[in-house]
Amino acid sequence: MQMTVLTDTDVDTDAVSAKSVDWHAIDWAKCHEVVRRLQVRIAKAAREGDWRRVKALQWLLEHSFSAKALAVRRPTENRGKNTPGVDGVTWSTPEAKAQGIQDLRRRGYQPQPLRRVYIPKSNGKLRPLGIPTMTDRAMQALHLLSLEPVAETTADWNSYGFRPERSTHDAIGQLFIVLARKGAPRWVLEGDIKGCFDNISHDWLLSNVHTDTQILEKWLKAGYVDEGQLFPTNEGTPQGGIISPTLANLALDGIEDLLEKKFGSRSHNDKNKVHFSRYADDFVITGTSKELLEHEVKPAVRDFLASRGLALSEEKTKVTYIEDGFDFLGQNIRKYRLGKPNEVLLIKPSKKNVETFLEEVRETIYQLRGAAASTVIEVLNPKILGWANYHRHVSAKETFSKVDHAIWHALWQWAKRRHPNKPRRWILRRYFGPKAGRQNVFQGWKIEKNGAKTLLTLRNAVDVAIVRHTKIRGEAQPFDPKFEEYFEMRLSVKMERSLEGRRKLLYMWKRQKGLCPVCGEKITKITGWHSHHLVPKVNGGSDAVTNLFLLHPVCHMAHHSNPEMKWRMPVGAEPPA
Repeated sequence: MQMTVLTDTDVDTDAVSAKSVDWHAIDWAKCHEVVRRLQVRIAKAAREGDWRRVKALQWLLEHSFSAKALAVRRPTENRGKNTPGVDGVTWSTPEAKAQGIQDLRRRGYQPQPLRRVYIPKSNGKLRPLGIPTMTDRAMQALHLLSLEPVAETTADWNSYGFRPERSTHDAIGQLFIVLARKGAPRWVLEGDIKGCFDNISHDWLLSNVHTDTQILEKWLKAGYVDEGQLFPTNEGTPQGGIISPTLANLALDGIEDLLEKKFGSRSHNDKNKVHFSRYADDFVITGTSKELLEHEVKPAVRDFLASRGLALSEEKTKVTYIEDGFDFLGQNIRKYRLGKPNEVLLIKPSKKNVETFLEEVRETIYQLRGAAASTVIEVLNPKILGWANYHRHVSAKETFSKVDHAIWHALWQWAKRRHPNKPRRWILRRYFGPKAGRQNVFQGWKIEKNGAKTLLTLRNAVDVAIVRHTKIRGEAQPFDPKFEEYFEMRLSVKMERSLEGRRKLLYMWKRQKGLCPVCGEKITKITGWHSHHLVPKVNGGSDAVTNLFLLHPVCHMAHHSNPEMKWRMPVGAEPPA
């Protein structure tokens, strides 16, 4: 049967049969183009305060085929794609995804309860998560496409959690800018919101969030199922939903404006030196004195949160002197030699973060006590590099060296446990060897299926170069065309750093100008990629870079389903015939 692909002229998708949609033939470039154009218009209307136009444009986006296709694509490609909701359903086939597009209809939509699961927190307690069904996840992704331009336009400049193009490093970078200079504020208020996601007022959300309130209310009141029993949800927005982090950000946005109006401007020369940095529900506010933060700033923040059904956690909210230091997002921020000519602010990995990481490594090594050395190395290397890359933007060299020593000691104990009757020198020769000027580096031979042997070596955290992170500009937001070039520059820097040491992938990414040749959209760490052979290996194709291109995972599948599809390569990067 002949397949057809819908366009955005088919606004009323309710009447369209799922059989008329070929998932692999969808023009993803057109989908991104249409959605992006509408999002830019929504953001422009929001900046102008034209909320009637915002609502009209949101309706247009939410009823377009392009947005529905992208909304289905998101939950079927992320890490939770194989995790079902209460109905036990996942969308793993092209037919199921095509049906998912058809199911995204406002009329008659009723979300199902969330499936409650629990994950451990760093303090030993359990964090509840609510897992929506695939249909509900896609519907949330659809409405998030229209809500995110509004949220980005109205967001606090120094809010960094769960926002596109922002990260924990930006939140830390803001604090470095504020606290590093001489004459900087010496007191900080470490703020934490008690059960943020679980306590946000439904009435506030329904009255203040610019989205379809009927759909929003259904999500908020859907309830959850825990051990077979249905529980109502009368407050809060459950963690686990695609749209929940944005709703939480909307509820918390406004703290920075409140502080500016009450205590002074964002300038570093203002009298009170009240500055703000927030990541999700953790925030830091600086000030010139303990009294200012305790008796003026903290009550103002408390009143702001109360209007949204929230409260500060008295256990975790405290005022700290900068010379004593404080932990924020896994890093310790402290000023040394305060008041002296050589005073300096140092940001290091926090002791708690280091201990947690080493406990995880030791537990991993114990779990692999019967595995081959090559297997241990394959499991540990991504953990070590991931942890070190997170901390590579701060003063972490000394900590990296200590962590490497602790890991080496744990591996030495692993090796001695495997061979309790062998002498020390025999164990050293078997599992440790020289590399790059170092002695006794943990090593292991990996035997391939064809019998070939490859020597694997453990990576060292200390080999990760320290690189200063450039904080994002506070006013920058991805739905304003004037920042297009700025974000492209930042993406290029991020990808070069993430592909550091992987010259082949970096060369391919640069050759394609960072774009997927199938859909023409950017390839990032978030989108992921697959290496595609122009000439398949079964037909004699090689692994040389001249025969390889990077494609998005979904575009890779689409190309194999339709090898005749036209590629959209940037100028100067056309693939060979």
